[in-house]
Amino acid sequence: MSSTSQVTDLADLRRDLITRVSDVVGNTDVNTLADRMLNTALHDIHLNPNNHPYWAIRRGNLLTHASYSTGTVAITAAARTTVVGTSTTWNTAVTGMGFNNARVGGKMIFQGSSEVFTVSAVGSDTSITILERWLGDALSGATYTYFEDEYALASDFLRPVDLRNFSTDWNIPILGPMEFRRKYVRNSLTGQPMNATLVQLAFSGTTSPQHRVVFYPSPDDEYNIPYNYITSNLAVSAAGVEKAQLSATTDEPIVPLGFRHVIILGALYNWYRDIGDDTRSQEAKAEYIDLMQRLTGTTNMGRDRPRIRPTLRRYLPRSSTLGRFDINNRFDQMRDWK
Repeated sequence: MSSTSQVTDLADLRRDLITRVSDVVGNTDVNTLADRMLNTALHDIHLNPNNHPYWAIRRGNLLTHASYSTGTVAITAAARTTVVGTSTTWNTAVTGMGFNNARVGGKMIFQGSSEVFTVSAVGSDTSITILERWLGDALSGATYTYFEDEYALASDFLRPVDLRNFSTDWNIPILGPMEFRRKYVRNSLTGQPMNATLVQLAFSGTTSPQHRVVFYPSPDDEYNIPYNYITSNLAVSAAGVEKAQLSATTDEPIVPLGFRHVIILGALYNWYRDIGDDTRSQEAKAEYIDLMQRLTGTTNMGRDRPRIRPTLRRYLPRSSTLGRFDINNRFDQMRDWK
C-alpha cells in the first residue's frame, strides 16, 4: 500500500497501528497482539444498539411450518415418550417446502391435555419420540396437533436492526423474553404470527450461537417472513467471502474505506491503556469518540434529530382558544387536505 493511501486490509491496519505505537513491525508476537486489538475495535464499532451502520444490515427470510393434525396417535403407559401414529405421514416431505410434516424441535399437544411436548426424534411416518414424558392415561386413537413456534435465524445474526420490531413487513413487534413467557405460558395457540421474542439455544456440537425467534401465535400455515438484522460477519476475504473477523493479511473489514481509520484509533486506545498504561490513551480515546460520533451521524440516515419546537399558544392572542381547525367541512367528511 502506498504511504499516502487510506488503510485497506489487515496488513495495512496492522502496520499503521504498530508504527503509531513505535513497536517492531514484522514481529510475530507484536502482530498477534495488533490483530487482536484491531478485531476488538472492529467489533466495538458494531456493538452500540443506537448505531445502525448501513454496511452491516442484512435481510433474512424465514419460512414457517404449517400446523399438522392428520391421523390419530397412541401412547402407552410402558413407553410414555413414544408416539405411534395411524394414517400419519410425519417423515414425508411437504411438497416444494424443503421440510417434512414433522421435524426435531417441533411441538405437539394431545387430546385431553393442554401440555406442550417437544419432538426429540422423528423415526418414521408413524413414529415420533417426545422429550417430555406423557403422564396421563394411555392414549389410543387420540387427536393431536403438531406445530412449530421456534425458527432459526441467519447464521450471521448479531441483533435486529429494529429492537422493537422483528418484521416491519408483517408488523410483528419484539417482546422481551420474560414478558413473552408471562403472556404465552404454553404458546400452543396457532394462527398468523402477531408477536415475537428472541432466544438463544444451548450450544450443541458447535461453538456457533443458535439464535432463534419464537412466534405467538405459532404459525398455522407456511408464511414467508422477511426480517432485517445486523450481521456478525465483520470482515471479507480477498475472494469476497464474509467472515467473523480479520485473520488473513488480505482480509478487509466491511467498514467502508473512508471510515477504516476509526478501527485504528479504537485499537490505539486499547493498546495505550492495556499494554503501556500510557496517558496517551485518553488522547486516542477522545479522537476515537469524536470520529465515532461522526460515523454514527453519517450512518443513521433518516433518523430523527432533536429539534426545538416553539409552543403555539405563546404566539396567539390571550383570548384565542385552540379548537378544531377545519376548512369547508374537510375534517367532518374525512377529505384530503390540498
